[in-house]
Amino acid sequence: MASILLVEDDLTFSRILEGFLTKHGHQVTLSNKGKEGLKTFQSRSFDMVLLDYRLPDTTGMDILFEIKKENLTVPIVIMTSFTDIRTAVKAIKSGAFEYITKPVNPDELLMIVQQALKKEKRPEAVTITPVKSQFVEGSSPLSKQLYDFVKLVAPTNMSVLIEGESGTGKENVARMIHQLSPRSKAPFVAVDCGALSKELAGSELFGHVKGAFTGAVLDKVGQFEAAHKGTIFLDEVGNLSYEVQVKLLRAIQERIIQPIGSNREIRVDVRILTATNDDLAESVRKGEFREDLYHRVNEFKLKVPSVKERGDDLYEFLDHFRESANHELGRNVKDFDREVLELFEKYDWPGNLREMKNVVKRSVLLSKGDTIRLDTIPPEMLESVRQVHREKMGTVYDLKALQEVQEREMIIKTLQEVRYNKSKAARILNIDRKTLYLKMEKYGIE
Repeated sequence: MASILLVEDDLTFSRILEGFLTKHGHQVTLSNKGKEGLKTFQSRSFDMVLLDYRLPDTTGMDILFEIKKENLTVPIVIMTSFTDIRTAVKAIKSGAFEYITKPVNPDELLMIVQQALKKEKRPEAVTITPVKSQFVEGSSPLSKQLYDFVKLVAPTNMSVLIEGESGTGKENVARMIHQLSPRSKAPFVAVDCGALSKELAGSELFGHVKGAFTGAVLDKVGQFEAAHKGTIFLDEVGNLSYEVQVKLLRAIQERIIQPIGSNREIRVDVRILTATNDDLAESVRKGEFREDLYHRVNEFKLKVPSVKERGDDLYEFLDHFRESANHELGRNVKDFDREVLELFEKYDWPGNLREMKNVVKRSVLLSKGDTIRLDTIPPEMLESVRQVHREKMGTVYDLKALQEVQEREMIIKTLQEVRYNKSKAARILNIDRKTLYLKMEKYGIE
């Protein structure tokens, strides 16, 4: 039985989730506000957290960051509406285990909960794994160019900067470079710098000695030392603090690291691969990233194309993820319906390959036959494509009218949750009672 913290402001929805998860043997603790949920997390031990992105007193992203300061290993699943998907993708890069869109499909939720609870208890920022050779290269011109460059630079010892949107597979590119290099039999260490707090980043990368700071009860081997003779991959390197950037520069230039709190210098032989979905050159211009470090990590630059730029590679990736999901879920789904493929072709895939993998896995899970059909596709994808179509047809939308519709729905939802206690509703909505009455009159809410 797992202990799950559910932070969700929709009282009815949270009770439904509580009942469903309890039925499947889990112990659920409810919090209706973000800060209240954070205090609950700090007071007890939880195996995972289900976190709504839109909360009355803060955002799920803020709570995610605070929880990660407390515990790097606890899996956090973000629950979000369609309009928050891009933010949810960002949350993944910030350490969330997964995101799920509302309305939540019970089978999908249960699958994600089971995966989260099975995951290895290691800080999410770090993975040390044997490198597999199963890469989907693609056959589009951009993909061919990318992997021609990969095969060219892999046998060298050059530092490579891998750029690309979130979810495009930058870590897979790094793993391929490692696999094709003379270091392939040595460790490949992946560090997600975006999931490291500023306080712990130096310790994670370079190690520390017992007593170096509060909480340092044992000596810790840093990831640079763990990657000795192999390759270290620093994802979202632009998130490192200035202090850590200085230490990283020394590690690259002199091949020497110094654990926090120690006078001992350790020589390391490590190849550096870095990745970012930001413009590091722009960060240098703003003074947020050291120029000398930028030139050190940018001996060779690779640009990983987005899904929309890869053209017909779409079908190759879809088949790859379908086969992978079949293997993982014990299914035998053989194909995609033509309507589904047409939808995928029109969709803009903001989360790129990561989003595609999740969508295909969900569809394989929900498919009743051997073909993935339209009724297994997340409804927000259908709405997104329809919205684009409407805009192309020249439909003009009144932004103010849309905002008023959303405001009216929020007021009605809040009033229902508090059983039409207008004082309480006004506090939750962060407005005074007079304003609430005026808005109720304006929108015809009785």
